Amino acid sequence: MPTLQINYKSTENLIPYANNSRTHSEDQINQVASSIKEFGFTNPVLIDEQGGIIAGHGRVMAAKKLGLTEVPTITLEGLTKAQLKAYVIADNKLALNSGWDVGLLSVELEALGELGFDVGLLGFGDVELEALVGNDIDMSMLDEMDDDAADELSSNVKKAIQIEFEAEHYEEAKELVKFWRDQDAYIGYMIIEFLRKEKDKI
Repeated sequence: MPTLQINYKSTENLIPYANNSRTHSEDQINQVASSIKEFGFTNPVLIDEQGGIIAGHGRVMAAKKLGLTEVPTITLEGLTKAQLKAYVIADNKLALNSGWDVGLLSVELEALGELGFDVGLLGFGDVELEALVGNDIDMSMLDEMDDDAADELSSNVKKAIQIEFEAEHYEEAKELVKFWRDQDAYIGYMIIEFLRKEKDKI
């Protein structure tokens, strides 16, 4: 396996992949830009031997937004055309296949808050942070609460659950919810993650 080397290249010389199917909303680019400002450009852009971007389109867009003229890159050599096309997809999809240990995530977010760190820089939305940080809400209990109590916790999450449970596929939804509860899954976050992905397609 060849040794990987990091080289700084001009953002103007990096060529976006025309058929990149991964989308980047303006909000997401702003999040990446905020992350770069806070932590630095810690994840090099992967490019082919002609300067075509394989992985890192969003990071390059964020770099340009910040006025950066050069970014760290790694050139992947010796890949076939098919491998290059496949890796553009795999780099994004494989990352999406991971999950969260919600209990540990909540502990870490609370610790960061206590240290005075702006957890808004981590990429979570306001609803997600409200559910994860400092309130110990069990989202699976929302459908068992009366309307006033559920509204007090989170009207947005309650509405999302109502759509899932009161639609024409109610019975199927109920079975799926039971299945994921048995797996100790955080259903509220699964709903939020799905809705965010659908929003990014628009």
